[in-house]
Amino acid sequence: MRARHKPGGPRDTIARWIALTTLMAMLTALAFNALFVQLAGVWAKPPLSESGLVEKIASISNLIDASEPLQRARLAESVSDQALSVTWHPTRRDIEVPVVDEPEYREGSTKLKQLLKPGVGHMEAYQPSDWPGPGGSYALLIQMNDGSWLMFSSVSRSWGLDEGPRNLIVIGLVLLSTVLVALIATRRLARPLQQFALGARRFGVDFRAPPIEPVGPHEIRQAILAFNAMQAQLQHFIKDRTQMLAAISHDLRTPLTRMRLRGEFIEDPEQQRRLFHDVDEMQAMINSALEFFRDDARLEEATSFDLAELLQTLVDDYRDQSIDIAFSGPPRLVYFGRPLGLKRVMSNLLENAIKYGSEPAIEVVADAERVKVCVLDRGPGIPVEWHEQVFEPFFRMESSRNRNTGGVGLGLSAARAIVLEHGGELRLRNRDGGGLEVCVLLPVQGI
Repeated sequence: MRARHKPGGPRDTIARWIALTTLMAMLTALAFNALFVQLAGVWAKPPLSESGLVEKIASISNLIDASEPLQRARLAESVSDQALSVTWHPTRRDIEVPVVDEPEYREGSTKLKQLLKPGVGHMEAYQPSDWPGPGGSYALLIQMNDGSWLMFSSVSRSWGLDEGPRNLIVIGLVLLSTVLVALIATRRLARPLQQFALGARRFGVDFRAPPIEPVGPHEIRQAILAFNAMQAQLQHFIKDRTQMLAAISHDLRTPLTRMRLRGEFIEDPEQQRRLFHDVDEMQAMINSALEFFRDDARLEEATSFDLAELLQTLVDDYRDQSIDIAFSGPPRLVYFGRPLGLKRVMSNLLENAIKYGSEPAIEVVADAERVKVCVLDRGPGIPVEWHEQVFEPFFRMESSRNRNTGGVGLGLSAARAIVLEHGGELRLRNRDGGGLEVCVLLPVQGI
């Protein structure tokens, strides 16, 4: 069956906007051309080669050249009109024209010579500016076969610019009209797309961001509505997951507390110590896992803050613990993001640098597009084949990490998740001479 168009279908669509833009550009170009004709007057008319004047002069010249000499003056007078005056003169001395250096006729002369009879040769042309004083006219002198002359004169110009300048003006008017219409149309289409992109970036750093207002053509409104629906589903999912994890946290802590109480009644000290150690380890793993999956930092609202000051605060906190961390970077760096989340990222990276390496340091480099924060250390580093595995939840390198050092393999996973939510990247690289470089690449977001 053939699909039938619904009368109540959307009218404001991108396809119609493109068609309307093309039509408006054409109409605007025609309007500019009409305005040019009205304002420029005779200069906007077709050039001399297209005005028909050359053909008219050739026809009159051939007619008079073929007539009897006694009839030529009367014929010239009879073909004259208000726009073009024609006179016949037996000799060149009978014609009063101004003295100029080069009276040779050039404009349209090739075409005119092709239309004239053979033998009709020499031509002279004069412009109003060649005449002394005001009242000058356009004049064209043509010598006949018998040596007599015809003089064509016109007080006012009846033809326009040459073909080259005229085409340039028309092209310029078309480009001007196209640019004007395109600017108006693109602003109409670009504004809702900019709002769409702005709302999507805002949701990337703050999942509690409000829905985007559906504006613009039909296709863009449909995309915004679909995005708003997805955003609502994600917000509902995160809320349900948080509530579920809170219930799991409560349910798991209760049996662990009972196990500890029952362990108090074990008489063997060694068995009791082992049981309490397992209970404490399970408690730590549960707390770390719940903290990773719940991630209260994601509930934090994005805001502008001084990233350099946040890093300096971390450096000062470790200095109070007698741990020196070198810092290299600008004294002030305003960034838009979630400060608590980024503080957790840097804390996790610094803890790893301190536990598994030496000489921890922070380097910060910023430009107009991104901010690069690197945590460096001197230590064993991480084998290249494990650079992706270390970001998997609960992955641990047993050769350097164990339960006695604390941690269950969630630090880098949580750090990468937070960085990705900021639209950034987390990269690892082994340093020359030993050690690890962990770089956080954050885009500069104009929100």
